[in-house]
Amino acid sequence: MHARCQVLGTSPGFGNSVSHSHRRTRRRWDPNVQRKRYWVPSLGRNVTLTVSARGIKTIDRLGIDEVVRRIRARGENL
Repeated sequence: MHARCQVLGTSPGFGNSVSHSHRRTRRRWDPNVQRKRYWVPSLGRNVTLTVSARGIKTIDRLGIDEVVRRIRARGENL
């Protein structure tokens, strides 16, 4: 699954793992993304989104219609 939130645009962060001996190796921090299905009344159908945990809270706060409007305004198709 693509590690990018469709609502917030959250993507992986990159950095180093530092061992006890202080050796550094590259690593990445993936956001907590999940595939969620939402009923969108304005479209009259279900929409499946890849959203982070924070994105789910944003949908709860703003409403799915407003979030879908913002996603479509960016040019993403659902």
